[in-house]
Amino acid sequence: MLEEDSERERQRRLRSAQRVVIKVGTSIIGGEGGGVCAERIEPLVRSIAELKRSGRQVVLVSSGAVGLGAGCLGLHPSRLHDVVVRQACAAVGQSLLMHSYEQLFRVHDVKIAQVLLTEDDFMEWKRYTNLRRTMEKLLKLNVLPIINENDTVSTAELEYASGQERVFGDNDRLAALVMSRLESDALVLLTNVDGLLRYHSREMERGVDSDAPPALIPLVVDLTDEVKALAAGPSAGGRGGMLTKLEGAQIAMQAGGVAVIANGMQPGVLDDIFTGKQIGTTFMSTSRMAGKRRWLTYAAGVRGRVIVNEGAREAIISGKASLLSSGVVRVEQQFESQDVVSIADCEGREFARGIINCPSTEATALVEGVSPAPGGGQRARVLVTRDNLVLWEQR
Repeated sequence: MLEEDSERERQRRLRSAQRVVIKVGTSIIGGEGGGVCAERIEPLVRSIAELKRSGRQVVLVSSGAVGLGAGCLGLHPSRLHDVVVRQACAAVGQSLLMHSYEQLFRVHDVKIAQVLLTEDDFMEWKRYTNLRRTMEKLLKLNVLPIINENDTVSTAELEYASGQERVFGDNDRLAALVMSRLESDALVLLTNVDGLLRYHSREMERGVDSDAPPALIPLVVDLTDEVKALAAGPSAGGRGGMLTKLEGAQIAMQAGGVAVIANGMQPGVLDDIFTGKQIGTTFMSTSRMAGKRRWLTYAAGVRGRVIVNEGAREAIISGKASLLSSGVVRVEQQFESQDVVSIADCEGREFARGIINCPSTEATALVEGVSPAPGGGQRARVLVTRDNLVLWEQR
């Protein structure tokens, strides 16, 4: 896109966005003394109510429960490194958070609903589908869903510490996955910085004052490794940082939507965003990944692994072939039909994922030639169809 065309498209898409997901970070929620900062939250609540009155559907993803719980219990932030302490704080803080929202939104006659999610709600296709049904019904009833990770019962952090891959480690990615599942038009990630910033470097910009303020990047249409390199480090008080926000923006772009990272402490930030003003950093793409492929890429839980030969690898990467049992060298771990499996080469390098058509016992028997394919004979069976495959490059 030309620069002028991109700017017009950015304005059009934000002004016309009918279904939006807004994420509010811990740095905005928390105030002095560990309570909710009403001065920052009330303007956002007022703007969300106005968005709803204008006919838009809004979903709010809110951090802050752990911090509020810690403040209520008088715990030092260093105590939050313990996962069980975090879970206890979340149990205390979640009710405080929702009580504050209920009071604030009641003034604007907005009904709210609490939706607590775990990674399993995204990893399993059936639960992922049920999630959408519930959310669609709430939106149809003109209710504002307020979403947070169910930290109280989630064991994801413990599993992550043992090396297991996470679906979302913070509410930035959670918000993006909700946006993707609901086919929303826009994702807004509100934080305590103005957007994605480019810092000056003596090595790269000789002669430029090294104390010069960082420059805001207003628009990103291609989330390259160079752009991702501009993000580093977690945010104070929260689990996420700019890198997790870029990951969320990438999911939004793959969903065919637009994402905005902006400063939630700036007065009227939501009003400005949805009237098309240049606020924060906007991410948008002209391409879109199909819904099930997005689930495979970003949310699905992997239950097993199949190792394939070089011929099968080349055929899959070309995008012209399904995975046949004749191309599989061995099957690892146990899984059931319709589970998601990792597909790796003989060196163990994962290059694709897909939905398997049979359980591991049957796949192993086919690969070893113990069991004939349905209908008799040793004809190779399709283990993963091409439509149910996603390549690592797409991730």
